[in-house]
Amino acid sequence: MRVVLAEDLALLREGLVRLLEAAGFEIAAAVDNGPDLLAAMIGHRPDVAVVDVRLPPSFTDEGLQAALEARRRVPGLPVLVLSQYVEQLYARELLADGGGGVGYLLKDRVFDAEQFVDAVRRVAAGGTAMDPEVISKLVGKERGPLSRLTPRELEVLELMAQGRSNAAIAAALVVTERAVSKHIANIFTKLDLAISDDDNRRVLAVLAYLNG
Repeated sequence: MRVVLAEDLALLREGLVRLLEAAGFEIAAAVDNGPDLLAAMIGHRPDVAVVDVRLPPSFTDEGLQAALEARRRVPGLPVLVLSQYVEQLYARELLADGGGGVGYLLKDRVFDAEQFVDAVRRVAAGGTAMDPEVISKLVGKERGPLSRLTPRELEVLELMAQGRSNAAIAAALVVTERAVSKHIANIFTKLDLAISDDDNRRVLAVLAYLNG
């Protein structure tokens, strides 16, 4: 599986390269700025890109904008964005096209190698990997139909948005999978979203709804 990596801090970039290579990924390119990232993503068309939001030359949202432009040119190109802080506007921009293969993680998650690699694989497969803190803030700020959900349904929604399977949600909440399925059915009914057996599509539908 081929990866394009963008991180301006040399030590962290090298650490990510070694971590991903140890997990069996091939590094197609490792860059430290926005323009090189865009060129690498379009030129290599990797299975997934792991992108720091803030890159030279602007150190604002250069990495995110390069990733968004690459997805416009290569629809569906999987992108996992890394950020130092929860920045809801960036998360919403990433989710705006409603396509699969997107992720938004806080950089602290990188130190949990298993969790990080799992997120990279999930995004590469066309799924979603959203940081729990990002989802909590997105859900917490919303009103309208989400106010119809019970506290337990909101918990299930947040775990779904992280890309968790029904079994993983059940384990996390210490309930049965049957109970999780019931909560999910209730969520989709209350949010007027069609029920699907495809976990990724269900998660993306919820995220698209949260994105407004």
